[in-house]
Amino acid sequence: MDGESLGVGRFLDWRTIEAAGAAGGVLICWDKRSLELLEWEEGQFSISCKFRTVENGIIWVFTGVYGPFTKEDRECLWEELGAIRGLWGEPWCVGGDFSVILSQGERSRQGRITPAMRRFAQVMDDLELIDLPLQGGSFTWSGGFQNQAWARLDRFMVSPNWLDQFRNVTQKRLSRPISDHFPIIIEGGGIRRGPSPFRFENMWLKVEGFKDLLRSWWQGMSVSGRASYKLATKLKGIKQKLKVWNREVFGNLESNKMAALQQVDYWDQVESERGLIEEELSRKKEAKEDYAKWVKLEEIHWRQLSRELWLREGDRNTGGARSEEWNSRCFPTVINGRLGVEGRYRGLDLNQISQQEADTLELPFTEEEVHSALMDMNGDKAPGPDGFTGAFWQFCWEFVKEEVLEMFKDFHERKAFLKSLNTTFLVLIPKKGGAEELGTSGRSV
Repeated sequence: MDGESLGVGRFLDWRTIEAAGAAGGVLICWDKRSLELLEWEEGQFSISCKFRTVENGIIWVFTGVYGPFTKEDRECLWEELGAIRGLWGEPWCVGGDFSVILSQGERSRQGRITPAMRRFAQVMDDLELIDLPLQGGSFTWSGGFQNQAWARLDRFMVSPNWLDQFRNVTQKRLSRPISDHFPIIIEGGGIRRGPSPFRFENMWLKVEGFKDLLRSWWQGMSVSGRASYKLATKLKGIKQKLKVWNREVFGNLESNKMAALQQVDYWDQVESERGLIEEELSRKKEAKEDYAKWVKLEEIHWRQLSRELWLREGDRNTGGARSEEWNSRCFPTVINGRLGVEGRYRGLDLNQISQQEADTLELPFTEEEVHSALMDMNGDKAPGPDGFTGAFWQFCWEFVKEEVLEMFKDFHERKAFLKSLNTTFLVLIPKKGGAEELGTSGRSV
């Protein structure tokens, strides 16, 4: 995975060792609201980060590893871990794919104790690392002929002083949808968040039949009054219907994903005990495809929530809803209104537009202009206070355009529309660190 593809994110930070083809590669990412990175060290097979926990100031170290396969390279990994232990004495957690087991019971076909196993146990003792019990299953990898070889290659290990600082910690094996490895997780708390306002979820757009459903709702509402009132009222009605549909039909994203994972888990458990017949292999494949569907929807959900696009575009974010053509008509109108016919502002001589250009600015909005500006919007951008994203308007344009264009026409003629359609949030973003004054230290978005 290319680390650059992660972007920056508003609260995301990361360190990585790039993979060599399909092998190797370590990624450590964290929420900057919870952890502050103090130092980091990169090795050939591991990467270590020293963190300070924001909530209580505790300093600790995490090392992510990807174990090599040869004896020589494995010794390099053990040396890297020893160097980290010698460099930092803080509480320490080490996790990853070590590519070696610790005891005979960690593989399905128990054989003799190998030199690699003895060396792994010796390193753990020398570094005073504790192997946390694994819940949810005995093995973390399977492969070989008909997927009958099972082993525990992945684990978290911690120092005694790490357990002193972090209590009620558990290590669990999660369900495996795709990889030959089971993901494992070490848990011990999280961030509490309050209730969220309505937000149109772009992942809904991937649901079969969703567009027809929106069309029937929109066209089934009959509203009288001014164009802006009709548009605002229909949006309010769609919002209420979506809340009910999301709760009663679409369901909870996490619950649906976990239900699909349980099916994947079931077939993995059966396969660990015996080979699967053709029909069972087909059902296992269907379970993985169902899980992949929910993961894709979840990916869309989190991409929409992220502020990555907002951070990348900076000041340009405020103009994201306008096309160049729209700007060429609307922006000069504001300039001319402020400058007057002389084309002077605070002693500056500015170019003036011709009377023909000025007349063009007064023409009614066309469907092509509105549609072009709409399609230039990024559908994942944060929505306005009404909760509807740009993707909603792009997706539904064919049956919402009548009300939208009527609102633009009404605005052109009356020079006003319903206040709720023009509500916005103003946020001051610091331009420099340590900003304390409002006047010159922020920019509005």
